Amino acid sequence: MSITPERKQEVIGTYAPKAGDTGSPEVQVAILSERIANLTEHLKTHSKDFHSRRGLLIMVGRRRRLLDYLKRKNNARYEDIVKRLGLRR
Repeated sequence: MSITPERKQEVIGTYAPKAGDTGSPEVQVAILSERIANLTEHLKTHSKDFHSRRGLLIMVGRRRRLLDYLKRKNNARYEDIVKRLGLRR
């Protein structure tokens, strides 16, 4: 259900604007997207796990807020991360 440290480092390396940058909105959105995907798969099997569903909704809201922030600050970076992650918006 959770993301492994190795996979997290791969995501950070892929989406970080510069080396060692783990706090940028792009990296945070990418990590949240990975966690959301894992939790979505879990909920397909365990449909009555409402505690995990609440955590999923919290993560989706956090990702949405980060994307809104990025869109306000730098629209080009927002468009790039949405395209790279394959998000709908």
